[in-house]
Amino acid sequence: MLKNQEGGWDFDRVLTLAVVAIVLLLSIMPMFRLLFEVAVPSSGSPGALGKTFSSSATWTATLHSLQVGIGGTILAVFLGTSVALIVGLTAVRGRSVFVFLYVTPLLIAPQVTALAWLQLFGPASPFLKLIGMAPALGSRNPLYSTTGIIVLLGVQYGPLVFLMVRAGLRKLPRELVEAGSSSGAGRFTVLRTIILPLMMPSIIGAAALTFVSCVGNFGIPAFLGIPANYLVLPTLIYQKLAGGGPTVLSEVAVLSILIGVIAMTGIFAQEYVSRRRDYRIVSTSLPAAPYDLGKFRLVIELLMMLVVIAVLGLPILGLVLTSLVSAYGAPLTLQTITLANYGFVIFEHGATGRAFFNSFGLSLTTAFFAVMIAVPLAYMVTWRQSWWTRIINLSIELPYALPGVVLAIAALLLFLKPLPVIGVQIYNTIWIILYAYLARFLVLALRPTVSGLHQIDRSLEEAAQVAGAGLITRMRTIIFPLVAPATIAGGVLIFLTAFSELTVSALLWASGSETIGVVIFSFEQGGDSNYAAATSTLTVAMTFTLMLLTNLFARHLPNGVLPWRD
Repeated sequence: MLKNQEGGWDFDRVLTLAVVAIVLLLSIMPMFRLLFEVAVPSSGSPGALGKTFSSSATWTATLHSLQVGIGGTILAVFLGTSVALIVGLTAVRGRSVFVFLYVTPLLIAPQVTALAWLQLFGPASPFLKLIGMAPALGSRNPLYSTTGIIVLLGVQYGPLVFLMVRAGLRKLPRELVEAGSSSGAGRFTVLRTIILPLMMPSIIGAAALTFVSCVGNFGIPAFLGIPANYLVLPTLIYQKLAGGGPTVLSEVAVLSILIGVIAMTGIFAQEYVSRRRDYRIVSTSLPAAPYDLGKFRLVIELLMMLVVIAVLGLPILGLVLTSLVSAYGAPLTLQTITLANYGFVIFEHGATGRAFFNSFGLSLTTAFFAVMIAVPLAYMVTWRQSWWTRIINLSIELPYALPGVVLAIAALLLFLKPLPVIGVQIYNTIWIILYAYLARFLVLALRPTVSGLHQIDRSLEEAAQVAGAGLITRMRTIIFPLVAPATIAGGVLIFLTAFSELTVSALLWASGSETIGVVIFSFEQGGDSNYAAATSTLTVAMTFTLMLLTNLFARHLPNGVLPWRD
């Protein structure tokens, strides 16, 4: 079956079977196992469905998830759209630097963002003490609230909205804007009647993706909500697993399905709203000419600078200052400044060193395998289009489109028992985290690879095929070299995203398989904010450095592969 008429291997069939097997393993099997657990509970809890839905904690957490999901989405859409309109429509200076800095919070782990803001506004904040505005020790941190969670979710995902709306603005037809202006309409009238209506698909799509991200976020509600006893569905699942272990898997499976239903409701709502109007344009042209800001240019540029300082500069400053003081609540002076916190987390605390090693290894391995898998997978999806390749493409998107907690629970259920035939147990090991990372982040390497293949003339590959080159030879000598920059850039994004990830690893880690995100969370939960700040600062420094290094070969990449690249 897998050999051709000459008796050699039919690599085309081998590739097809390998792609199908990968999709089954990483996307379809975990989701099927999750649904099966809800329908046929296997952990001794036949009444899990009724027990879960009859619990007041479930509905309280659901209400909280909706509150912060909707609130965070509204704020993120407002911030991201406003910034995108300024950057995309006006002739501001320093656009590249601003985009780089504004997008950075999106690539910083949510728990690091939460910790940075907590250290900036808390009663023990070295920054507030430095400027004489710190409240009395023991005062409640204002971020321990629903409003605090919503604000941080809005700040975290505002750049996501910015990227999607800005991509839409780049396709805005110049003639429509110029027609409105030439007919006497002012700038705000053109914005209201032409630009914003044409941008609605991008804005609605960004809102749907942001809602899914907010509902599934674990880091920010964990840092800000758990101390205030304000639980959302992901933190409720975490607490149930921490207190009950495998015996509550059926219950948390129901909760994860509930999260998935809420998330998909947002996606379907976006589809419904988008179909109610026709947003198509009949032609394409050059992007609209940027507006000259005139005497308001300096004011707008100062406003942009203040935005960067507010969403990135001050929180990171608060994080760094907290990492440099000798004790919680101590003011930052020449007598109290110290590097001992860094020394402890790097050289003395065994779990931190192990976590850095684990996170680095997991992220690098995930990125490597994703890059290797993405090229043949993209080849099938892009150049072998049929009904089944479309299903494969959608299946690969599923683990990333759904909240991470859904995939984590699915992985737990899938690998609770030893693997069939070989009898190997990966439950409670680092390998289950690797599996979940690869399933969740593979699409980040697939998307830029598909974009790269779309920009390649297939005649090169077809000529090699006519000349007798086999599939493996064509992959190695033509396809991979041409798409390598885009694919490797996707691998870098995977590394940056996975390095300090928490949502998945918080539910899958065991002793010895801690990740950086887990250690930061454990430090903060244990009251060791200085150590958490030091670890977070190191993580931010590594993320920022990798982003800068990736910019060195950005000119070789297709547009849009690097989100921070202008």
